[in-house]
Amino acid sequence: MNERMRELAERLITERSLAGEEYQYLIENRSADAAAFLAEHAVRVRREIYGNAVFVRGLIEIGNICKNDCLYCGIRRSNRSCDRYRLTEEQILACADEGYLLGFRTVVLQGGEDAYFSDEVMCGMIRQLKSAHPDCAVTLSLGERSLESYAALREAGADRYLLRHETADREHYEHLHPPEMSFDNRMRCLNDLRALGYQVGCGFMVGAPFQTSQHLAEDLRFIESFKPDMCGIGPFVPHHDTPFKDEPPGTIELTCFLLSVIRLIYPPVLLPATTALGTIAPDGRERGILAGANVVMPNLSPVSVRKKYELYDNKLCTGDESAQCISRLEQRMNAIGYEIVTDIGDIRKGKCYE
Repeated sequence: MNERMRELAERLITERSLAGEEYQYLIENRSADAAAFLAEHAVRVRREIYGNAVFVRGLIEIGNICKNDCLYCGIRRSNRSCDRYRLTEEQILACADEGYLLGFRTVVLQGGEDAYFSDEVMCGMIRQLKSAHPDCAVTLSLGERSLESYAALREAGADRYLLRHETADREHYEHLHPPEMSFDNRMRCLNDLRALGYQVGCGFMVGAPFQTSQHLAEDLRFIESFKPDMCGIGPFVPHHDTPFKDEPPGTIELTCFLLSVIRLIYPPVLLPATTALGTIAPDGRERGILAGANVVMPNLSPVSVRKKYELYDNKLCTGDESAQCISRLEQRMNAIGYEIVTDIGDIRKGKCYE
């Protein structure tokens, strides 16, 4: 590391904050030495809060029908090659029951923005989940909804909501989304969720089309100010039926570097080693954990639909990605010195692995 890099890295470690142009310098001048230095301290501060715990969440992909036409997404509405599906309430509840028996105490319901999953449908399902498994956390990832909708879902028992902001730069947001989607509305949703008492997750793609180091610096400044309970970042991976099909993917190197930076910005954040990391490298999940991540989300969806929820090409959905193979995932985490923990892992309860 050069002297300037070391000074910025050490200030990030002690002050948890840098100016935008300083984050930009850190990104543009990163090196293997700088990455190792930041990862070492990211792991240290994470261990102080969570020990060697890696929290697992049971992911249920409830449907791939979506009204939106995001330019990077394989389930965008204009993709006529997408094999659409929608799980029934009975299927979703059965997946949650199976996850409970496997030891999962957090279930994540993720899907496209599908009008079928109205407040009435979702609230009824959440109440049934909470009634059957009162010791479980319910996380939703269902896109943009109204304040009233978020309030109803929260009242029904939803605990957490994941909504990637995608980019903290308005112009960049417009390059990634169709005109009918709004940067302001995405930010409104995140602020509504926070105001309603959800544990809120944001996040962005690393290496997205048109993304610059300045955009990434803006994302880091946003994370500083918003202080999300969860933050999901992963490398951009193109899908063959989108306008970005020929764009280069993001890299595991830059993704892991940013995982370390985010951990140092906000030490208690729940930080997933995402499926996309495992997709672009066989040891991607492990490398994410060693950079400062502490969450993985194996798939609980019915095997018959897992390949249909294809946000990007070659998305992992079977093998060690399957929730039924949690023992194999546990072995992989043990091999790098970590332990799988299936409880709810509440950021607001300090050393929640205990």
